[in-house]
Amino acid sequence: MFERLRQIEERYQELSRLLADPQVIGQPAQYARHAKAASDLSLVVERFTEYKAVLARITEARHILAEEPDRELRELAQSELDELTARQTALEEELRRLLTPRDPNDERNVFVEVRAGAGGDEAGLFAADLARMYVKYAERQGWKVETVERHPTGVGGFKEVILFVQGKGAWSRLKFERGVHRVQRVPVTESAGRIHTSTVTVAVLPEAEDVEVKVSDQDIRVDVYRSSGPGGQGVNTTDSAVRITHIRTGLVVTCQDERSQIKNRAKAMRVLKARLLERAQEEQRAQIAADRRSQVGTGERSERIRTYNFPQARVTDHRIGMTLHKLPQVLEGELDELIEALAAADQAERMAQVTP
Repeated sequence: MFERLRQIEERYQELSRLLADPQVIGQPAQYARHAKAASDLSLVVERFTEYKAVLARITEARHILAEEPDRELRELAQSELDELTARQTALEEELRRLLTPRDPNDERNVFVEVRAGAGGDEAGLFAADLARMYVKYAERQGWKVETVERHPTGVGGFKEVILFVQGKGAWSRLKFERGVHRVQRVPVTESAGRIHTSTVTVAVLPEAEDVEVKVSDQDIRVDVYRSSGPGGQGVNTTDSAVRITHIRTGLVVTCQDERSQIKNRAKAMRVLKARLLERAQEEQRAQIAADRRSQVGTGERSERIRTYNFPQARVTDHRIGMTLHKLPQVLEGELDELIEALAAADQAERMAQVTP
């Protein structure tokens, strides 16, 4: 860690010299680039400078304790040493955190894809519950939510729901929801009162930027058809629904929520780009064991990241062993306690990789 800190300090000093160079000052684009780079490093350098000063004072205090005959001076030195040692520990923790690589997707908007897994109609009903939970959570965060695609079942549930969530830090929070969610409850259709176990899979995809995923007209096939749905003016009278097929990968995206074909095509293209980006990133992540826990898997009951137990009104996240006895509140979107614990565990894991 300390070698990296010294390299950062040298780079910051080099940038500071460049920012004082008249030739650089005369080139606004270059100056702005160096200024941003220096700004990004400034806090690390500031804390490293303080850390070195603390180490020097610790050495001095220890020297006084070892050499000073005066008892009062030794007591003062010991008191200062205790404070300095505590500050040294705090600075080391902060520097390790500052050196921990950030997830480049953290500030992105996301697509949340909720799909019924094992459990038939009950899985579809719980998919609707989870989709509503994420909408409520997003509203609490001040994020904007848009339904991109939904496939209802005949009993009020969903086979699939895709939500587009726009807001600062959406990926940084919702990425921990990826995986199999298991529900244990008595279905409304169960006359004998037996508890059933069903699953819902959740995928969270960062929105792709145009610079990362290029999709030309030659790469896709676009089909239009009449929307299906519960009726209403214009629903079944125009070819507004859109199906986009990505020819090379075979990925298919449909959208029929809007009455405008143009709007449906734009929505479908956003989903397609997100799925293509996820595919590319997944190929890179395939060798990283730490990401296995985030995968949806097959949707079987034995594969789960979280269990929602209705009879006991509890929620258990199996990745961190955390149980909350507040199921109704969680389903109303009160996810912060769970998500913050997951984020802290993830941060600790990544910080542990930054060796001293």
